[in-house]
Amino acid sequence: MFLPTTPEELKILNWNNLDIILVTGDVYIDSPFMGISVIGRILLNAGFRVGIIAQPNIHTAADITRLGIPRLFWGVTGGCIDSMAANYTAAKKKKHHDDMTPGGKNTKRPDRALSVYTRLIRSLPENEVPIVLGGLEASLRRIAHYDYWNDQLHRSILCDAPADYLLYGMADKTVLELANCLEQKQDPRAIRGLAYLSDTPGKDFEEIPSFESAAAGKDSFRRMFHLFYENNNSLSGKGICQKQDHRYLIQNPPPLPLFPKELDDIHNLPFMYDVHPFYKKQGSVKALATIQFSIATHRGCYGECSFCSIAVHQGRILQERSETSVMAEAARLTKHPDFKGYLHDIGGPTANMYGTGCKRNRRHCFQRRCLHPQICPQLSADHGRQRNLLARIRKIKGVKKAFVASGIRYDLILHDKKNGVHYLHDILRHHTSGQLKVAPEHIADTVLQLMKKPAAEKLLLFKELFDRLNQSLRKKQFLTYYFIAAHPGCRNEEMLLLNRFVARHLKTHPEQVQIFTPLPSTYSSVMYYTGQDPFTGKPVFVEKDLRRKEKQKDLLMTGRKKL
Repeated sequence: MFLPTTPEELKILNWNNLDIILVTGDVYIDSPFMGISVIGRILLNAGFRVGIIAQPNIHTAADITRLGIPRLFWGVTGGCIDSMAANYTAAKKKKHHDDMTPGGKNTKRPDRALSVYTRLIRSLPENEVPIVLGGLEASLRRIAHYDYWNDQLHRSILCDAPADYLLYGMADKTVLELANCLEQKQDPRAIRGLAYLSDTPGKDFEEIPSFESAAAGKDSFRRMFHLFYENNNSLSGKGICQKQDHRYLIQNPPPLPLFPKELDDIHNLPFMYDVHPFYKKQGSVKALATIQFSIATHRGCYGECSFCSIAVHQGRILQERSETSVMAEAARLTKHPDFKGYLHDIGGPTANMYGTGCKRNRRHCFQRRCLHPQICPQLSADHGRQRNLLARIRKIKGVKKAFVASGIRYDLILHDKKNGVHYLHDILRHHTSGQLKVAPEHIADTVLQLMKKPAAEKLLLFKELFDRLNQSLRKKQFLTYYFIAAHPGCRNEEMLLLNRFVARHLKTHPEQVQIFTPLPSTYSSVMYYTGQDPFTGKPVFVEKDLRRKEKQKDLLMTGRKKL
């Protein structure tokens, strides 16, 4: 059973009204990869009546209210990614296609979706219940942040989207606590993982530089972001507050990470692994092909690449499922009527982090990163557990092949002297379609240092190992490299250096090249806005001219021809 999205479904369920209505900028796919579906399933499992309105018509209130007004609250998300990143390229051109919209045309998701949806709900004269923001867009924009699309510093999204509360991070526990508080008519403002606006600063909370201070001085902005980032750690983060004009953003301490049993329970909920029929009849959804028969083994990433938003949203501490839970989901998928024998991905933000992690859970690591500039001695990088899981999945009846399509960290493979080579051998023999994705992003030392990515020497060592194993397996398989142009610190000279490196050492023509997009609340966006290394304060070259950004990409794709 899908969560209801039409009045007809409410009649079938014999529900006169709903406790909670969730609004999203994505189509409704009932899958554990879709945040709105996970939140809806958790609430439904707890006994709340929940409905979903996906991609509502913003020009009328009729669509967003087709399920009525909820009894407890509205939950609003822009979708799986920031709505501006979904709608525009790095060159700030409107995207014509949207993989999360039926039919594929980018016509359903408004710019700054959180603000648009929230204002529409707020305008309803009959609405008297709270509005709650969630999802990636809310997480990344919860404090003062740089917005690339209008090249300005913005206040918290709560100042633009007139909601009552914001749930940051994955919000599995937070949303259930909130629903129970509202059901019992209690004040929810002490819940971990919740943020809101207040006339007064938080008691015993750490006050970070105000929006006005951050906007007035780039050193203040860097300091503000450091304090915000340090307090994003789910085990050691404290409550913070930030003055936004005459009000204060109050951000409670982060939600605690889920135990494996808790994450197992979520993935055991009765997802349909399909697009809701109401939306399916409007056209095919490209994203479904990617996620329908894929399995997430874990959340979070301790890689902390400067340009990536995962650490701020999912966290730096891995939250893993048990092997039993992953196996059970794989077995369930083989019973799906559309399953053809292929599991499209077994992984997570970084596939080969499953079964690895910090021996100390990063409770006090403020000045150290797990993988950069060197892999921390406290990190256990043994791939044995994932090897065992993949071997067990290969034996499930009905599974012809299980791919590892998520990106892998090759520095982790090289670091693992016990199982690293054996893991890569298993991947090449059983779990790839002929191409393996890696993301070096660049090879210039100065750029890699700012990105917090491993040195180019590690890439060459990995390629040598990859080629040797391919030869031993008598297979012709290839590495697919992801590169970024125009990241802070990158000039034409660095792109020409990368071009020569790719031609000489990788012997390939790069196809996966993207222009850097400064996502809100990432260290790379801090660099882009300030023109400074956020850790040293030293000046950093930043290419801001759109035409010259395109030329940087061309330099890698075609060499000197388009200079």
